[in-house]
Amino acid sequence: MKIKYILAISAGLTLSLNSCEKKLALTPEQDLTEETIFNSASTARSAVLGIYSTAQTLEFSGSLPQLIGEYMGDNVEFVGSFPTLQELRDFTTVSTNTNISGLWQVHYQVITRANKVIAQIGNVPGLTDAEKSQFVGEAKFMRALAYFQLADMFAQPFQVSNGSNLAVPLVLEDFTGTITFPARNTLNEVHTQIQTDLEEASVALPASYATGIDTRGRATKGAAFALLSRLKLYREEWPAAVTAARAALATGQYALAADYSFYDKNTAEDVFTIQNSAVDNGRTGSGGWAAYFRPTAVGGRGDAPFSASLIAAYEAEPGDLRYALKSSGTAADGLTRVFSTKYPDAVNNSDNSPVLRTTEVYLNLAEALARQTALSPEAITILNNLRSRAGLAPKLVFATQQSLVDAILLERRKELAFEGHRRMDILRNRGNLRQGVTLAAFGGEKTILPIPQREVDNNPSLVPNPGY
Repeated sequence: MKIKYILAISAGLTLSLNSCEKKLALTPEQDLTEETIFNSASTARSAVLGIYSTAQTLEFSGSLPQLIGEYMGDNVEFVGSFPTLQELRDFTTVSTNTNISGLWQVHYQVITRANKVIAQIGNVPGLTDAEKSQFVGEAKFMRALAYFQLADMFAQPFQVSNGSNLAVPLVLEDFTGTITFPARNTLNEVHTQIQTDLEEASVALPASYATGIDTRGRATKGAAFALLSRLKLYREEWPAAVTAARAALATGQYALAADYSFYDKNTAEDVFTIQNSAVDNGRTGSGGWAAYFRPTAVGGRGDAPFSASLIAAYEAEPGDLRYALKSSGTAADGLTRVFSTKYPDAVNNSDNSPVLRTTEVYLNLAEALARQTALSPEAITILNNLRSRAGLAPKLVFATQQSLVDAILLERRKELAFEGHRRMDILRNRGNLRQGVTLAAFGGEKTILPIPQREVDNNPSLVPNPGY
């Protein structure tokens, strides 16, 4: 049974804060709806679940940001027909790209809903103090996740200018109808807020819930630490990344799966996974996980097959069980290509959306250890545990510290393929997103997304990204 996310907050609370009109009049019905939601324990709980429901959307965890992360990098060859997505593939994106505008709006919808819960839940009658604290923790986790994804998409990575570059506006206050025009904060400021939200959430959240689905599908203490470990890894704060990864694993809720049958199963391999079902998912007319990643014969669009580069990475060592998670089929360009089977349901789009996995936490830990200590024994053990699961022989000899780091990064690529990590893993390692493509070079203007033109037009405080 899946979690049924309840979309409880009124339309007046779902506005993207930077795409509003200069004057906003809330109708009496909208005012009453908001007031009613936070006057009842049951409807307030629905407001919390409403944050997760918004996160199901195509533009948040419904596959679009993750798809972009795979094919702007070198894991996927995008062969689909959407011109707005082809622009991203070719690094020729324009600021009027409607897909990018949708990404911005939906992420700020999640933030708006989270801000509402944080501001209002303390006044709800019938909730215990423990429940109020937990719900605020859940909202802060989801706000942190939203800002993390926004910063990854719309800002150059930390490695370009040590985080002094502009990212996105931090909007942390409850929206009550007064329109403001926030300017963009720096990447360091956004990352600091993400860290604050995650640290506060880790105190407020439980390690687990009464049901396994809630433990995997709602924010937990371990999920907060796991996301913090990713943040610290991206910022090259290696000791902090180690501490956060160990804290996540120490909750006792997670373990590496024995094989690769865990997808969509809500097992100990799942740290945080957006829950979907056949009737409750993020699919729209333009996509979904399986819609993009599966071939036409099984109901997919056939837009996102393996790249030649990823195939070569798997085939470099015969027998890699991760490479077995594939099938051949007709792609959107009419050719027979290789596709991932991680998301099999192209008919109903019921596959869960992976956000944080135990495997990633171990990879974060291994990389952070290897960056600090030459030929870290623990990092080598983690690497070989993953290789063993994949049916590969252990690697015991490394000529240099960097050779161990490179081996971990390669396993990261093969373990997390098609889950949205590849673009940022290349950029944070100062690599070119696509070899031989000048526009894809590290630090290139088109390697990040433009601030949507409609947001710039409506908010005089917003500064466009260079090149747009």
